[in-house]
Amino acid sequence: PKVVNMAEDKKAFVDEINKALAKSEGLTSKDLLFSYWGTPYPATVRSAEMFQALENLEARRDDMVLVSYPKCGVNWLIQILSDLIFTTIQSKPVSTELPFIEIGDPDKYQISEKKLLNHLERMKQIPSPRILATHLNYDCLRKSIFKNKAKILVLFRNPKGTAVSFFHFHNSVPRVPSYSSWDEFFSEFMNGKVVWGSCFDHAVTWNKHIEDENTMIIIYEDLKENLTASVKQIAEFFGFFPTAEQIQSIADRATFQAVEDKAEETHGAVGSILFCKGVVGDWKNLFTEAQNQEMDAKFEVCLEGIKQGAKLKYDVYCKA
Repeated sequence: PKVVNMAEDKKAFVDEINKALAKSEGLTSKDLLFSYWGTPYPATVRSAEMFQALENLEARRDDMVLVSYPKCGVNWLIQILSDLIFTTIQSKPVSTELPFIEIGDPDKYQISEKKLLNHLERMKQIPSPRILATHLNYDCLRKSIFKNKAKILVLFRNPKGTAVSFFHFHNSVPRVPSYSSWDEFFSEFMNGKVVWGSCFDHAVTWNKHIEDENTMIIIYEDLKENLTASVKQIAEFFGFFPTAEQIQSIADRATFQAVEDKAEETHGAVGSILFCKGVVGDWKNLFTEAQNQEMDAKFEVCLEGIKQGAKLKYDVYCKA
């Protein structure tokens, strides 16, 4: 079987990431953010113009849409899907575009006045199947995704693990504001004042649609617990039917250690931050008893008793 080199087409992708990081040099914390419809976003990779241009996104039926709140493992899923496409249909899925639909410059959705690009916006030049990743809430997604019945895989992670991973991300990546302490970040996180807004709001809006046609939910902790079974489930959802040997090979290449080892090669300077630790239960090293109680109470109010809350197995993964 053909050996996958996931990095061979990644140079332009890595260059885009490094370019975004370079933009943040010398900016104040205030300049690193901009607000759109009341939600803060990192200004170095998003803009109001980008959100407006995003309206032009015309989804395809065979697009593979990946949704998650930040630091829930979506970059891991992108790696798995890229490998899955390459392995099963022998095409190179990696595009020079960043896979996140709300990241980049507006010209990817419109004809550039400077470069006509054969009179076709760049997103339309990407061959199918495209991987479209996003951190946006359900209400912010383009209607063409639903109209054209693209399949949507929604990834959730337990909120305590998400919070700790997001804290480390904020204090490691120069393009987002850093925090002087975990306590300061925790307060902002619980009040939805971090980039991309509230983790709980994101979960609640998607919970209303977890049984929608063409939508499937997957849990980060389940990926960690049984990667091979999860790869098979993801493949079948998107209409791929790899052999058992191919599934196992993809899972072997997608272990967190394997992905972490190639992080800089595949994601440039930010790679080691995007794929950092990923240990289930790491939250116990930072949460105080009072913070545990506050998060548990928030979970009960927002998610306990609903289907998505049950899927998260909160008592298993988030109770000390």
